[in-house]
Amino acid sequence: MNSDRIVAKELLQINAIKLNAQNPFTWASGLRSPIYCDNRIILSFPNARKTVTKLMVESIQSAGLNPDVIAGVATSGIAFGALVAEAMNLPFIYVRSSAKKHGRQQKIEGRFEEGQSAVVIEDLISTGSSCLEAVHSLREEKINVLSVHAIFTYRFDLSNKNFSEANCNYHCLSDYPNLLEEVLENGSMKTEEIQQLKSWNQDPVQWSESFTQRQNSN
Repeated sequence: MNSDRIVAKELLQINAIKLNAQNPFTWASGLRSPIYCDNRIILSFPNARKTVTKLMVESIQSAGLNPDVIAGVATSGIAFGALVAEAMNLPFIYVRSSAKKHGRQQKIEGRFEEGQSAVVIEDLISTGSSCLEAVHSLREEKINVLSVHAIFTYRFDLSNKNFSEANCNYHCLSDYPNLLEEVLENGSMKTEEIQQLKSWNQDPVQWSESFTQRQNSN
């Protein structure tokens, strides 16, 4: 089993990812979605935590990257970034979504120097917008961002477009297509439900609108 499937299986087993096409979840944006991903749950499971950390380090090393520092994206990327930094014996910093309102009013916490290179760690990539804000903040401080590494991505076309426009490479341990392969193989969902999951990934907005319309008509 490849690492993509290993991570997908792990996330399903610990309920970090939940799937429900019949009664979808509501995201913060208001969109209805048949999937909800909360990778912070990984931190409560030592074996899953070790697996994710090990594979994250291997993904960085196999890409031939040699960062001076590991940077986590607040808040969900902080713990995973710290675990990766510890495993690689590297300094760790993290990037806030906005500068502190008090003290030194910093947006980047931790010690770093201009000209250093960094690998950015995130837990989940949907559109990539919040992660790329962190990349922008690091670049403003003259830190060379080598790549973004995350645990899971929905593999939206928009995320690929956003990272391409930002001229930033990214790598995820697992993604939505591998998740669906794992679900299909373990037989936990019916074929028609899996088809709904596939159609959501192709156009999440349209899927959400169609579901809402069906609910309103009932």
